[in-house]
Amino acid sequence: MSNTGTSDAIIPLGAQRRRNLPATAVWGWLAAGWRDLWRYPAPSLAYGFVVFAASVAIVWGLFWLELDYILFPALAGFLVVGPFIAIGLYQKSRDLEAGVRPSFRRMFFLAASSGGQVWFTGAILGLLMLVWMRAAVIIYALFFGLRPFPGLDHVAEMLFTTPYGWAMLATGTIAGGLFAGFAFAISAFSIPMLLDEPTDAFTAMGTSISLVWNNLPVMLGWGGVVLALFLLSLATGLLGLIFIFPWLGHAAWHSYRAIR
Repeated sequence: MSNTGTSDAIIPLGAQRRRNLPATAVWGWLAAGWRDLWRYPAPSLAYGFVVFAASVAIVWGLFWLELDYILFPALAGFLVVGPFIAIGLYQKSRDLEAGVRPSFRRMFFLAASSGGQVWFTGAILGLLMLVWMRAAVIIYALFFGLRPFPGLDHVAEMLFTTPYGWAMLATGTIAGGLFAGFAFAISAFSIPMLLDEPTDAFTAMGTSISLVWNNLPVMLGWGGVVLALFLLSLATGLLGLIFIFPWLGHAAWHSYRAIR
């Protein structure tokens, strides 16, 4: 089954999709995403700049509101909603396949084949992010009680030099891994699927879980690449999002095309 073709060639819901993709397929997705980024690059880079600016504004807002204690959960939560935020980038890659000239307007005012189902799925991901952030605060309270957050200058000392800190790190890592794994499974293919196919949110999310499970080696590799590039963006003070987010968004579209 080819992973190319125009986006209006809709596959029936019951059609067989590809399983057991090779782990090396990740590099093909990244290469295809890189090509899409630099074909008519202005809309993609503008999209990345909007994501960067919004991220900086949120981080600044957390400090201004003295909510810096949820900064790390919020940054981790970005990975939960990232697949939905990238929907405009999927639209650009879809347009390139169909021979339509991409534009910033088409990326922001898109019409999904599933109608409002894609927005419903985005709302579910947003809710999941909020639940994760609340869970992170509860985990902190379980280990440190009502002790005020010491601030970013002292958080490393608190986490790495006390038994409670190590225990909280272990518990938070396990809990965060469960949230991240579930979010990744339901969104990896569902958002581009809902953009491209006339299906419903729960069918798309269930199909995404099945496809992630049946392509586990390559999807673990893909998740690792996404995490590594996101950490690189953090290391640049989020500036790297201008380039990295569009690249990953276009590559994610090609991961969806690979299973069709």
